[in-house]
Amino acid sequence: MFFQRCRSRKTGIGGTKARMELLKLIRIGNSVGMVIPKELRRRMRVQAGDYVYLTDTQDGYRVTPYNPVLEAQLGVANYVAKRRKDVLRGLAD
Repeated sequence: MFFQRCRSRKTGIGGTKARMELLKLIRIGNSVGMVIPKELRRRMRVQAGDYVYLTDTQDGYRVTPYNPVLEAQLGVANYVAKRRKDVLRGLAD
């Protein structure tokens, strides 16, 4: 078995519960890959060939399918779209 599921437990950060998964690193040619179990891929909504992002945080590393830079850019775009609806409608015509 490539992974071992760990029970949820309090992280000590804000008293929130976090799920922890133990993943195994395997050699793939001259590289090393991380095996993500089917259930975890389903919850993350990723599949083979998708990209995930590894973010260095104060508490360690975070693996997510969401690009934080793109997320910020989309937030700015939504802000502009809400404030300038009339201009965008004029451009669309």
